[in-house]
Amino acid sequence: MTHMPSSHDLIPPTAPFSPEQRAWLSGFFAGFATPEGGAVTPLSAEANAAVMAGGPTDADDDEAPWHDQTLALDARMTLAQGRPLRRRLMAAMAQQNCGQCGYNCESYADALAAGKEQRLNLCAPGGKDTARMLKALATELDGASTSLPETSVTQTVTTPLPARGSSRDNPAQATFVSRRRLNKDGSTKETWHIEFDLGDGGVEYKAGDSFGVFPKNHLGLVDQIIAMLGASHVTPVRNKTLRDVLLGDVSLAPAPDALFELISFITGGAQREKARLLAQGEDPDGDAESLDVLAVLQKFPNVRPHPEAFVEVLDPLQPRLYSISSSPKMAPGRLSLTVDTVRYIIGKRKRLGVASTYLAERIEPGEILPVYVQAAHGFALPEDPATPIIMVGPGTGVAPFRAFLQERAATNASGKNWLFFGHQRSACDFFYADEFEAMKATGLLTRLSLAWSRDGADKFYVQDRMRQAGRDIWAWLAEGAHFYVCGDAQRMAKDVERALVDVVADFGARSIDEAVSFVAQLKKSGRYQQDVY
Repeated sequence: MTHMPSSHDLIPPTAPFSPEQRAWLSGFFAGFATPEGGAVTPLSAEANAAVMAGGPTDADDDEAPWHDQTLALDARMTLAQGRPLRRRLMAAMAQQNCGQCGYNCESYADALAAGKEQRLNLCAPGGKDTARMLKALATELDGASTSLPETSVTQTVTTPLPARGSSRDNPAQATFVSRRRLNKDGSTKETWHIEFDLGDGGVEYKAGDSFGVFPKNHLGLVDQIIAMLGASHVTPVRNKTLRDVLLGDVSLAPAPDALFELISFITGGAQREKARLLAQGEDPDGDAESLDVLAVLQKFPNVRPHPEAFVEVLDPLQPRLYSISSSPKMAPGRLSLTVDTVRYIIGKRKRLGVASTYLAERIEPGEILPVYVQAAHGFALPEDPATPIIMVGPGTGVAPFRAFLQERAATNASGKNWLFFGHQRSACDFFYADEFEAMKATGLLTRLSLAWSRDGADKFYVQDRMRQAGRDIWAWLAEGAHFYVCGDAQRMAKDVERALVDVVADFGARSIDEAVSFVAQLKKSGRYQQDVY
């Protein structure tokens, strides 16, 4: 058997990489092994020069080890070092393939590299960090070689307009039907089950897809901003009133760097220097993370930009995507979401999540809004309905698994189903408890494993429950089960993956390195799928 370099061969044990990153780096370096000798083949002088110049090489379109939502930006950029510019542009994205930008991560990078897209602020999940990284990388665009593979963005951007309701570029209309709170009295959370009627607009979706909602900003916030500008709400901007533009066209949080640049141009002295530093990503007063558009105007109260110039520097208001919590086979023409309402206080001001509070309190039953379905990328039920599935979805992460279970019930799928759900308190935070208990009683839900982080003296999470049930998890995996995770990318998803690695090592008689490789192979084969954000 040909020897393939391992992480120990190529990555020093003291290198600051997690086990997951070591696995990805090992896979990346393994691509350079010779067929027979097992040694790493250095790049040719020409290829090395191309890499150093940011141009394409034969390895340009190999697997992208940075394409994982759980990796931080600096870790992704480290993995993309030495790769062509279009690949580094991709690594700067949030890696969610969420579609909010109108592309996936790779095609957005291709569009920027080819000059087909000029906007650097479309990656909503990546926020300002991604926008700043893209801005820095964009300085290389003028002189860099950006040759694309045959399936280039040129072909993508010349395709016909996507079907109505299947893209943010061609949304359909849906009717808001109802909302009901999922938490009971005593909960510190506010989570809603939201129902839509899709009507006859031709909108189609599958279990595992996401739903794009075009929200509106809060009227009270908009009017405060207009007052700070010293303008009238009927001031004409972009052939609309200023109020209408601020309500539906532009993002009011967080404050974009371009707003600080504008302020630095129209003020002077210490205020100008402070605005200039903020525009460069510095934090002179230690409050940069909390600055939304209104907070910026309050921070620079003597600066009143002209409404037209002000609007021009704001980011576009992006649609928000939510995992769909229903199956079209169970309720044709209807669609549901499971939405956490975002509210928090900074200083003396209450801040509101734009879309979550729009759905929770501002839109009324019967109102029509623009929507679209974002098809899932690698997050779907197994093709074989007899395949067992294990689903880990704490909090609103349970949404797609409610859809999966409805789908399996509607299609009489014979595969076993195991759900891990967790939240703070069992008495008030057990979403869809009656439904899941009924599914368990009928045998549809083979196992239901629960974890409550605030019910006892010690916090207890879904990953802790996984470790307790490790022997059975391993038995299900040995039977060919698919493993699914939905929820927070930065904490929960990482903890769940570590727990699964521990389960494989403890009950699969493997070393930690072998367990990491086993989980990586599950991902590669499509048996470990994530919908994380």
